[in-house]
Amino acid sequence: MRAEFDESLVTGNEMIDSQHQELIGKINKLLDSCETGNDKLVAIKTLDYLADYTEFHFSEEEKLQAEIEYPGIDKHKEEHEKLRTVVKELYEMLEEEEGPSEAFVEQVNRNVIQWLYSHIKGFDRSVAEYKNMRNNNERL
Repeated sequence: MRAEFDESLVTGNEMIDSQHQELIGKINKLLDSCETGNDKLVAIKTLDYLADYTEFHFSEEEKLQAEIEYPGIDKHKEEHEKLRTVVKELYEMLEEEEGPSEAFVEQVNRNVIQWLYSHIKGFDRSVAEYKNMRNNNERL
């Protein structure tokens, strides 16, 4: 399964939406690396690339939430921590195996792609809606 950015993932915040598109592209690169010969080193480097971008993205989201005084910031940070744990588990899987296995790909699909879709549609959309409401109230 490849990740796709579609209308259901649009939050309305341009910065966040473009970063989500980039994140999905990096997830797909990880999946592509798993299909090309099960090379462990390539998969680890691609996972590094995904992990680094994820950290950048989470930092940007959390900075935005602090700026707008988003009341759900602590819960949002907890959700980000869940994905960090999944990424650590993926590294452990790669360490234990010869290369990216079917189980590894299944974990990426279930615990990265599905998590991301759910997170964007719930938590991230909520932040964007809060920011829009706050901006509109400041104009009244």
